[in-house]
Formats: sequence, structure tokens, C-alpha cells
Amino acid sequence: MLVNKPSYSRALIVDDETDICYLLSNILRQKKIHTKHVSSLSEAEKVFQSDTNFSIIFLDNYLPDGLGSDFIDTIKKKNPSAKLVMISAHDTYSDRKKALQSGADSFMGKPFSKELVLKEIDHIGAS
Repeated sequence: MLVNKPSYSRALIVDDETDICYLLSNILRQKKIHTKHVSSLSEAEKVFQSDTNFSIIFLDNYLPDGLGSDFIDTIKKKNPSAKLVMISAHDTYSDRKKALQSGADSFMGKPFSKELVLKEIDHIGAS
């Protein structure tokens, strides 16, 4: 029996580290996923005012204008079908728990590898 997995055609990356945005964009491009990236929660909010057609969102937890985990509810209300992957260099049990309880579909600690990113995309697509 074939299982239909969602096809991620567009991703939003919210991270204040430009190198992380480029790394994720390059990895996702290999999966034919088009990306857009912003560096703050306020920029993400502006994007969501006109564009909510993202299949997957990578959200850093510690941003200059707030915690990504506090923004998850906003994302889920504006783009309820999007899968959300929290990313953070502060990979603690409490940060993971808060993100997942707030609605994140997955949590990746930084630094991460190409293999981990691809595995997470497959993992959340299978749920």
C-alpha cells in the first residue's frame, strides 16, 4: 500500500543567523523546496500578513525580538497546516518541552547536519 506523504514546496526559515538560513536553504533546495527567510519574529509577522502558503517552517527559539516558542501559536493560527520545526542552539529539556507543548512538530538542536534536516522533514511528513 502506498502512503501519500505531503509534498513540501515552500518553507519559511525564521533565524537571525544568516549562515543557518543559507545552510537550510541549500539543504531544502536539494529536496526541491523553495525557501524564504527572515531574521526576526516581527519580519515573520509581516510575511504572514500577505503569505501563509508555507508547508514547513523552521523557527529559531532565541531571536532578537522574542522567543520563537511564544510565536508558535501565531504561526499555527495563520498557517494551520504547516509543519513547524523549532531550531535552537539552546537544546535543553525545558526548551524542547515548551516548544512541543506549544505546537511545534519537531525540535532540532544546533548545530545540525544535512542528514538530520532531511530525516526531520521525512519524520514530520509521515505523521
